[in-house]
Amino acid sequence: MAKPKNTSHSGAGQLRIIGGEWRSRKLDFPHVEGLRPTPDRVRETLFNWLTPDIVGAKVLDVFAGSGALFLEALSRGAAKGVALDSNRDAISNIRENMGILRCTTGEVQQTNALNYLATPATEVFDVVFLDPPFNLDLLKPACDLLEQNGWLAENAWIYTESERRPSELGLPANWRLHREQKAGGVNYALWEREAAPTAAAE
Repeated sequence: MAKPKNTSHSGAGQLRIIGGEWRSRKLDFPHVEGLRPTPDRVRETLFNWLTPDIVGAKVLDVFAGSGALFLEALSRGAAKGVALDSNRDAISNIRENMGILRCTTGEVQQTNALNYLATPATEVFDVVFLDPPFNLDLLKPACDLLEQNGWLAENAWIYTESERRPSELGLPANWRLHREQKAGGVNYALWEREAAPTAAAE
């Protein structure tokens, strides 16, 4: 089966920040197996969807990879960002690019994302990006842990990329599908969290 256009790389590549403070800056990223930087067109669509909510938001990039979504969010005015990835080269590269941009509002951690999310939340996030390597069944467990362990703000926005259609993912029942599109073999969607209903008073 052909790979989705513009979603995989055979070697080191380059990404471009589309909007905000660092608009048009080009940054390198390393070859890491499974790394699929979100294409420019998809990122532009996503941040058009998020425009009213990204400024001042606390964002979490769970499978950061190239850091494209993480850095785009900070460029567009997110107050704080946390990026997670288990790959040392990917994390080192994001740190290097933050230095190039003189970014002081981002934090990166080399860690297994599911282990990180399996612990009780130490802070809550307004916007979460979930763009995991495909075919490893990482998306649904990550979503369940985000919800179960209190990582999400009451009306958080969650962005997902998946090989399967959003309606087939079985994500938490209180996540409402806000927008969805498809680019090549990648389904991408934005979800709005609705606060879980509280038990009625007796």
